[in-house]
Amino acid sequence: MVQLRYGGQNGQQYEFAISNEHVVVRTESRSTIVGARSFEVAPVSPIARSILNQFELKTRFRQAGVEILQAKVPNQGVALRDRAREILNNESEVQFAGRVLIDPVSQQPVVYTENLFVKFDSEESSVCQEVLRRYNLTIKRQLEYARNAYFVSAPANTGIAVFDIAERLLNEESVELCHPELARESRQRQVFPQQWHLKQTTINGKTINAHANVEAAWKLSNGTGTIIAIIDDGVDLDHEEFRSSGKIVAPRDVTRKTNNPRPGNDNNHGTSCAGVACANGNFGASGVAPGAKLMPIRLASALGSQDEADAFVWAAQNGADVISCSWGPADGTWFEPDDPAHKQKVPLPDSTRLAMDFAINKGRNGKGCVILFAAGNGNESVDNDGYASYQKVIAVAACNDYGTRSAYSDFGQAVWCAFPSNNGDISQTTGIWTTDRSGVLGYNSGNRNLGEALGNYTNEFGGTSSSCPGAAGVAALILARNPNLRWDEVRDIFKRSCDRIDQAGGKYDANGRSPFYGYGRINALKAVELAKPPQTSPISRFQAVQDVPINDLQTSTLSVAIANTTLLKSIKINVDIEHTYIGDLIVTLLPPVQTGILPINLHDRQGGATDNIKTTYDEVNTPKLAAFKGKSPQGTWTLEVADKAEGDTGKIRSLTIEMGF
Repeated sequence: MVQLRYGGQNGQQYEFAISNEHVVVRTESRSTIVGARSFEVAPVSPIARSILNQFELKTRFRQAGVEILQAKVPNQGVALRDRAREILNNESEVQFAGRVLIDPVSQQPVVYTENLFVKFDSEESSVCQEVLRRYNLTIKRQLEYARNAYFVSAPANTGIAVFDIAERLLNEESVELCHPELARESRQRQVFPQQWHLKQTTINGKTINAHANVEAAWKLSNGTGTIIAIIDDGVDLDHEEFRSSGKIVAPRDVTRKTNNPRPGNDNNHGTSCAGVACANGNFGASGVAPGAKLMPIRLASALGSQDEADAFVWAAQNGADVISCSWGPADGTWFEPDDPAHKQKVPLPDSTRLAMDFAINKGRNGKGCVILFAAGNGNESVDNDGYASYQKVIAVAACNDYGTRSAYSDFGQAVWCAFPSNNGDISQTTGIWTTDRSGVLGYNSGNRNLGEALGNYTNEFGGTSSSCPGAAGVAALILARNPNLRWDEVRDIFKRSCDRIDQAGGKYDANGRSPFYGYGRINALKAVELAKPPQTSPISRFQAVQDVPINDLQTSTLSVAIANTTLLKSIKINVDIEHTYIGDLIVTLLPPVQTGILPINLHDRQGGATDNIKTTYDEVNTPKLAAFKGKSPQGTWTLEVADKAEGDTGKIRSLTIEMGF
């Protein structure tokens, strides 16, 4: 068995068995080594081909160029596995043939890399780098979304010893978090006039009334002014419903490291998700928020990869308001109650959690990106899924065209709400009508029974894969109505706007929460009505605008004098600092002495080589500011900026304090 910890030295420990029956293989050319047609596979010697005939393909991680093979005859012991590794590692075309880990609950394979995520407690980068050098680790890059965090690689052929390195690093006084990069098979949450999820409609003579009241919400908001990031397997940027001027913003492929997130082979999922969220509705399908802009982020890497974390950081740094994720750990088979995969627990890696926190704390100028995850399609507990059950995201379940639970939809404490999708079992409709890859490439190859004759739309999209971007579209409608809402306020509006469906079978508790539907099925009209900005108390702005130099290893200040003695009801601090390496800076708010409140740290050397700090700090992202409620603001407020390292300079441009009375 091998172990790793998420959450640091005192965090939860997870164990994996070393499989006796699996081998992971990567070829030099990234060609496949097992395939149905021999002329398409990588060339290897007859002896290698002979032993490969005793294995079958279990799964393939295309983006990493690796395949997991499983012995055709189980329980042959380690001899066959190790013989296969020995033979394959002597092949010139094979880069490596290694061992595979197994989740002890689901018995599903897990691939480890020789990369690690490391986050240090120490403020000194020299201390961090000395520790990494001592362990012979190479910095692949410093991670800007967490202070003193690195993505590093161990020496080639370290193999399974990477787990020992991680454990030893956690015993270092200066290390806060550390874990190897693990790769699991990711699942897209999908089960295998017509937009009944948007309004009541008639399909094949049947009246379908199980919608999310979306069309009615458009009289108040259609999402204009918001950006929805779809993290998925790519989006058909040339689709007629996304081709309007300015619709696509900040496209990215975090797997290939390019700005072209168009789908690869068989990557149909993301285009349909994007359509559910924000298709324009000009030709054949409307999204829930047709006025919203689309940020397509292609993530074709394995679950738990560093690319996964990068996707959230890209979204936050490029202006996303809402982030929709219709993926996560592999589901158990929903109609097989004894499938052991139902019980597997897949944790959220620290590297990804911190990237989500970055989006929540720094996104939308500090008001936080709204992150939604599909709850899952295994007819199992979502609480075993570390991604969808993370307390700062919205987990979306699926309800069907009867207004009851979709047969496959996951359940549990983490479910926040439900949004219409297909049923899984036979139902009144085939599923959700939405965008498909243009022409013959997607789910619909041009068959009217599957959508329409050109193949640009599908009528069979479903799963919580469809529910999640639908709910993301509602979040965009909310924020378009009231851009000042924080991420947690949007989540609360979801809670208050849901319709409690399936009263008989929903098992709602005293707080009105169901394990199947959360607080119920989203009602978009109610949500947008609740988003209307309230009549606010008077707001006063106090500002100092002055270019104050920030010199190496020195402290600079900018102050605002306030005479008002009315007691505060709210406070926001807006900071504008120009600097070429914000990881050098500690930014502190020094309130008037008479408030009795100690200085408040606003920025503590995180961000690495990122330029500039233009951020609004409020009670959500900086809870200590809540201490000023009920206090008189009279006196001098000072912004202090301390430069703690050599090599970069800048200036304080302005300090603005917004006070509500």
